[in-house]
Amino acid sequence: MSERISYDDEVGKEADIRSGPSSNRQVNPTLQQEQPYPHQHQVHKVGVPAKQNLFKEFRATVKETFFSDEPLRPFKDQTKRRKFVLGLEALFPILRWARDYNLTKFRGDLIAGLTIASLCIPQDLGYAKLANLPGQNGLYSSFVPPLVYAFMGSSRDIAIGPVAVVSLLLGTMVQDEVDPTKNAHDYLRLTLTATFFAGVTQLTLGFFRLGFLIDFLSHASIVGFMGGAAITIALQQLKGLLGVKIFTKKTDIVSVMRSVITAAHHGWNWQTILIGVSFLAFLLLTKYIGKKKTKLFWVPAIAPLISVIVSTFFVYITRADKEGVAIVSKIRKGINPASADLIHFTGDNVIKGFRIGVVAGMIALTEAIAIGRTFAGMKDYQLDGNKEMVALGTMNIIGSLTSCYVATGSFSRSAVNYMAGCHTAVSNIIMSLVVLLTLELITPLFKYTPNAILASIIISAVIGLIDFEAMKLIWKIDKLDFVACMGAFFGVVFISVEIGLLIAVSISFAKILLQVTRPRTALLGKLPRTNVYRNILQYPNATQIPGILIIRVDSAIYFSNSNYIKERILRWVTDEEEQLKQKSLPKIEHLIVEMSPVTDIDTSGIHALEELYRSLQKREIELALANPGTVVMDKIHASEFVELIGKGKIFLSVADAILTFAPHHEEP
Repeated sequence: MSERISYDDEVGKEADIRSGPSSNRQVNPTLQQEQPYPHQHQVHKVGVPAKQNLFKEFRATVKETFFSDEPLRPFKDQTKRRKFVLGLEALFPILRWARDYNLTKFRGDLIAGLTIASLCIPQDLGYAKLANLPGQNGLYSSFVPPLVYAFMGSSRDIAIGPVAVVSLLLGTMVQDEVDPTKNAHDYLRLTLTATFFAGVTQLTLGFFRLGFLIDFLSHASIVGFMGGAAITIALQQLKGLLGVKIFTKKTDIVSVMRSVITAAHHGWNWQTILIGVSFLAFLLLTKYIGKKKTKLFWVPAIAPLISVIVSTFFVYITRADKEGVAIVSKIRKGINPASADLIHFTGDNVIKGFRIGVVAGMIALTEAIAIGRTFAGMKDYQLDGNKEMVALGTMNIIGSLTSCYVATGSFSRSAVNYMAGCHTAVSNIIMSLVVLLTLELITPLFKYTPNAILASIIISAVIGLIDFEAMKLIWKIDKLDFVACMGAFFGVVFISVEIGLLIAVSISFAKILLQVTRPRTALLGKLPRTNVYRNILQYPNATQIPGILIIRVDSAIYFSNSNYIKERILRWVTDEEEQLKQKSLPKIEHLIVEMSPVTDIDTSGIHALEELYRSLQKREIELALANPGTVVMDKIHASEFVELIGKGKIFLSVADAILTFAPHHEEP
């Protein structure tokens, strides 16, 4: 019996912990009294929390919501000078870890930086094309943003630059407003405006510590969205891979395939197909080698650059461009030009840029935080999500002023960065310096680079975004999650990127609403030879006590679900009464509601309990509550609900209630 009391005590403590800071919690001394005899049971009174100061309670709630990580703890009891230094280190983490930087770490960062630079240069050219921008804008976005992030970011492993999904999203949404071929200048202006507002969105979320908002987009939705986007991106590359000149601007699979098939007889170019398919096979082979032998991670990392060099040389010496092979043509030489004067701060385009920027910024943020957390977990260090948002937002704002479009964390580059042995964000600095040299010296050499090679590089890069294993796992774990995953996937593939994203967000919110408005309830029974009460569906050998019905509510009770909970409990009672009547067993005399999972209750919840009590009174059934937590006890006392049902009807545990209502069932 002492074992059962220990279990109940832990439940009570856990309920108190959930209710707020330890300084505001009171422990009932009766809970600490050990039972003198293991087979005797004493009914304990439920502790009534002391009245809390309203201001302190509000402050504790705000602190737990926005400052649960206690960001100001390091500043406590420090001198003004030390606080200033700590503030600078919080804003620029490089000042903290640079003190311990050494040659060994630099060697690892140098190798990693050079490796990811060889990967990013060809990818940037392809991703810029995906965003309907000149190739130099892709390179610009791997020069300035990584430098800013290196000083402000807290991740050691994340590699910054343009990514496929955000490039496609940005290109699709901006294209709906401005035609990139007929009005390239206005298209660039709107893209830079969207990038500016993407950065503002990210910075705002981080500054006001609203990082928890991105968690509303579920993992399942992200998996589906990324998978659908990967297929859409790959389909878009058929234009470059097959040499199709007239191609649809729509992204759905039906429009793309119709466009490809229509051009089959007159629009395909066999030289382009030969180049594209050959190098795609080479890139996929190197990816396979890198997966099989992790020590050869550098093989798939440098394969894109090798492909660009070889294919460019081949086109140049054969002059295949005169045979219909589309080439990159001229890429502007020199570092990022200032672009503050190109951003729209007035007029109708501000609203358009803001709308596109918010969407692109949120997706970029979600991807970067997910990547950062993944590698932080692998290396066992903490990643501050809010600081990451500030860093990402700042780099995109500065990027928009220097001709960059939305940059974020790239999973493929970050994985290479990690495997290459990076130690700090210096690898991002090395990468950006290599891009700087490329912009200053090498860009004219990309003139004869075939578009087909960029298409094959993008296809090989995005294949990894289709995570079949994750989809199978989602199906096994949660069917509703799988619906969200597939909704996002098919929405992107068959309609558009924006609709797929909207479906993903809608299903995620629908799931939250469903769980909040329709919480689970369970019928409890007693496990044999114990005083533990558990769900009879999970434990079929658990027995119900004659004349007593025990129901557990597995959620806080709010206005959104209070009526449902009341009706669901009454339905349990009705169903049980019908079964008892058929079996000629004693009717229900007591209903015990197990409330340990109920973390909170509001006015509507109290009213629902009052209505439940009155309904049960008409059926001659007594209502009792078991193990309500601190917050719940405080509110039901304030509402005088305790006086309504009687102080003797609130128990520390279900076992205590059973001991009162049916004492012979508590005997071993």
